[in-house]
Amino acid sequence: MAEANKFVHNDIDKIDLEEDFATMFEESLKSEEATVCDGVIVNIKDDEVYVDVHKKSEGVMHISEITDENGNLVHKIGDVIKVAVTGSRNGRPSVSHKKALRKEKVKAFIDNFNEEAENIFDVKIISKNKGGFVAVNDDGIEFFMPRSQSGFKDPNQAMNKSFKVKVIKIDKDDQSIIVSRKKLVDEDRKKRKEIVSAILENTDVIEGTIKKITTYGMFVDVGGIDGLVHYSEISYKGPVNPNTIYKEGDKVDVKIIKYDNEKKHLSLSIKAATPDPWDEIKDGLEVGDTIKVTVSNIEPYGAFVDLGNDIEGFLHISEISWDKNIKNPKEFIKENEELDVEVIEINPTSRRLRVSLKNLLPKPFDEFSAKFKEGDIVKGVITTLTNFGAFVRVGGLEGLLHNEDSSWDRNDKCKDIFKAGDEVEVKIIKIDPKEQKISLSQKDLKASPAMEYAKSHSIGDIVNGTIRDIKDFGLFVSLDDNVDALIRKEDIGSLNIDSLKIGDRIEAAIAFIDEKKNRIRLSVKRLAKQKEREVLNEINNDDKMTLGDIIKEQLA
Repeated sequence: MAEANKFVHNDIDKIDLEEDFATMFEESLKSEEATVCDGVIVNIKDDEVYVDVHKKSEGVMHISEITDENGNLVHKIGDVIKVAVTGSRNGRPSVSHKKALRKEKVKAFIDNFNEEAENIFDVKIISKNKGGFVAVNDDGIEFFMPRSQSGFKDPNQAMNKSFKVKVIKIDKDDQSIIVSRKKLVDEDRKKRKEIVSAILENTDVIEGTIKKITTYGMFVDVGGIDGLVHYSEISYKGPVNPNTIYKEGDKVDVKIIKYDNEKKHLSLSIKAATPDPWDEIKDGLEVGDTIKVTVSNIEPYGAFVDLGNDIEGFLHISEISWDKNIKNPKEFIKENEELDVEVIEINPTSRRLRVSLKNLLPKPFDEFSAKFKEGDIVKGVITTLTNFGAFVRVGGLEGLLHNEDSSWDRNDKCKDIFKAGDEVEVKIIKIDPKEQKISLSQKDLKASPAMEYAKSHSIGDIVNGTIRDIKDFGLFVSLDDNVDALIRKEDIGSLNIDSLKIGDRIEAAIAFIDEKKNRIRLSVKRLAKQKEREVLNEINNDDKMTLGDIIKEQLA
C-alpha cells in the first residue's frame, strides 16, 4: 500500500513524468539558482533594494518584494530577511524575498507531507514554461504541474484560472511538489462512469439532494452525480416554478427517465417517482360532480384551481359568474380561496379538467322569472347601445329594448335617444324561458298615435291622405298628426293600383283602429258603399225625385 502511495503507476506514466521532470529541471537551471539564504537590507534607492548576501557584490531586487498590497514598506534598511538568489544581472546577484518565502513554504509542506492523506488542493495557475505550469494555493505554496498531467487542450486557457489538483510526487532533493489535474479528471470520469452505470441499472425511486435551483428546473445529486429535474417533471399539474416549492439542500425522491451518453446528461423526474393522480380520479370523477378546490393562480382569462392531489383544473372567466360583463376574475374570486365547483369536462388522456362555479349559483333568469312577469313596468339601466336597440339591466339580468319598441316614431333609434348609464322605465313585453331572453318596450308606456287619433276620429269617418308607399299587398297612407294608415289591396275597390303613385292624394273611409298596436286601416271600397248608402237614403227621404233622376244627378 505504501508503495502505491508513492505514485508509481504504469510505465507510460513513468515515461511521461520522467520527461516532464527532466524538462522542468533543465528550465529551472536556466532560469535560476534558487539558493535561499539570509540577507541584510543595506540600501533602498528608487525602486531597487540592495541586499548583502555575502557575495562580492550586493544582491538586487525590486522594491515590490518588500511592500504590502497598499504599497507600504514592510522592511527597512538593516532588516535581515530571507532571499532566494535567482540569477545575476549586470554582475550583481538577482534576489527575491517573495521567492524565498514561497520556498520556505514548499519546504515546510514537504517536511510535513503525509502520503496517507487525500492530498487534493485548489490551486491557481500563475505561470507556465516549456515543461508545464506553476500554480499556488491560498496559503501561497507553490506547485508544479507537468504539461502531461494538466489535461488542458489549450494551455493558454488555463492561465489565471483555478483547478483542483492532486499531489503525485514529492521531490525532496529539488524541493518541489509535483501535482496532477489529469489524474483527478480521470478518477472523476471513472467514478462517474461507475455511478452512472449503477444508477441506470436502478429502476426504483432514488433519494437525491437538491444542489441548485434554476428557472428551468433543479440539479439533484444522486449518489455523487448531478441530474436535471426539468420544471415540467416536477408536478403532474404541468410546468411549475421550483423556487415556490423547494429550496437547495432539500431531499427529494426521483426516478431516472433518460441519460444522454454523448452529452453525459442525466435527466430525472420527481413526478415519475409518485403515483399518477389521474389514475386515481379517472374512474371516480364524472362530469356533473361537485368538488371542493383551492384557487391557486388567477389570470385575466380565468383561474387555475388545485384539487389537492397534484391535479389542477381550469375555471374559465365565462364559468365564474352568470354576469356576462365580468372583466376580471379577481372581481369575484381571490387566490387561496376555497370554492365548490362543478366538473364540466374531464379527460384523463389529455389531462384536461374544466370546472364551473356559476353552475352552482342561482341562475339569474330563474330569479328574474320568479320576481317579474310579462306586463310588469320596471326601471332599468342602459348597459349597451347597438344599431338594433339597447340592452337594459333589470334585476340583475339584461333585456333587449329594440328600436321599434323604444318609440312610436319609426325613425327613432335607441343610440340617438339614450346613452349608456341612463335609467329608463320600461315594460316587460316578453319572457322567453326557452331562449332565456327578455324583451322590453318603452313605447307601450306612452299613448300611441292611433290612440290620439281615435280621440277625434271614428270608424266610418271619411279622411284624406297622401300615399307614402306602395306595396304588393296595399298602400301606406300618411294622415294628419303624423299618423299612418294601410289600405289593403282588397280594399282599394274600383281604383287601379297601377295608376297610383307615391305622393298622390287619396280619399277613403276609416275601417279599423287598433290603439294598442297603433294600426289604422282605411278602405276605398267602404267609402264607395257608404256613399251608395247615402244615395239610397236620399231616395227614401225625397218622394218627388225618381230613381233615374237621382242616379243621373250622381253621374253628372
